[in-house]
Amino acid sequence: MIDVQRLRVLRTVAEHGSFNQAAAALHLTPSAVSQHVAALERSLGAQVVARSTRGVTLTPAGRIMVGAAESVAAELAHAQQQVDQLGSGRTQITIATFTSGGRLLLPGALTRLATAHPDTVVHVREAEPEDSLPLVRQGAVDLALAYHFDGPLPGRLGPTPSLAWTALLEDPLHVVLPDAHPLADRESLDIAELAAEPWVLGCLKTETYLRRYAERAGFDPDVRSTTTDYFFARSLVAAGLGISLIPSIAQTPQVAGVRTVPIVPPVPTRHIGVATILRRDLPQVMALIRALQQQAAALDETDPRPMTWPN
Repeated sequence: MIDVQRLRVLRTVAEHGSFNQAAAALHLTPSAVSQHVAALERSLGAQVVARSTRGVTLTPAGRIMVGAAESVAAELAHAQQQVDQLGSGRTQITIATFTSGGRLLLPGALTRLATAHPDTVVHVREAEPEDSLPLVRQGAVDLALAYHFDGPLPGRLGPTPSLAWTALLEDPLHVVLPDAHPLADRESLDIAELAAEPWVLGCLKTETYLRRYAERAGFDPDVRSTTTDYFFARSLVAAGLGISLIPSIAQTPQVAGVRTVPIVPPVPTRHIGVATILRRDLPQVMALIRALQQQAAALDETDPRPMTWPN
C-alpha cells in the first residue's frame, strides 16, 4: 500500500528540487524528508529521485508517482469540498485568474453563472498561470483563467488526461509608442524597425518573448524600465521613457499620449483559455466555462480591438 503522506512529501520535493527546501515547506527536518522518500522507494521497489550535490531530480518512476500524488491531492480536496457543501447546502467554486483576463472576461461570465446557478458561492484568487495551473492540479481551485504564449502550458503541467484546456481567445501583442513618435502613425510595424528603441516592460514574462522576436530580427532589445502592470508601463511610454509590447486585452483603460500599432506577422500572441480538472458532478464549473465562452464571443461582436477567436 502506497502511503499518501509519502506521496505528498515526494510532490513537495519535486516542486522545490531539494530535500532541504521541501523540508522547510513541510515543516519537517531534511532527514525526515529523506526517510519518507526512501520508504516510498522501498515500497515501490524503484528509485523515485536521483540525488546529487546540486539537488534532486525525478526519475521516470518518480514522475509517475508525482502525477499520482497530484491526482490524489485533487481528489481529496474535491471530497473535502463536497463534505463542506453537505453542511451549507450551497455549492462553492474557486476561480484563479490573471489580472487582465479576469478584468475583461470574468465579471460578465459570473453574472451569467449567477443567473443559471443563483445559490453558488464564488471565490476568486488572482494568480499568474505558473501559479494557478498547479492549484488546479492540486484541487485547490476548480478552474483557472490562464494563458500561454507560443509554447505549451507553463511549467511541467502540459496537457494531461486530467487537465482540460478550453481555448477562449487569442490575444496578440502590439507595440505601444508615444503619440509624437515618428512611427506612431504607421498601420503596422516590423519589429526589426524598433531595434534602436528603448523598451518598457509591463510584465516580466513579456521580456522572454520580446527577446525571442528581437533575436529573430537581429537585435538585442534595450530594456530600460520594468513593471508588473500594463497600465503603468503605458504611462511610462506616454512620459517618453521608451516603447512597449502590450497584449490587446490590456490596452484598457486608455492612457492619454500613446498610440498602439500592430506588429507584422509573425505576431507574438497570448493564448487565453480555461484550465480545469473535469468534474462531471459539478455542473457549476462547466456552466462557468460555457459562460466564459459566451463572454468571449460577445466581446468579439462589440470590441473593435484586433483580436482573433478560436472556432
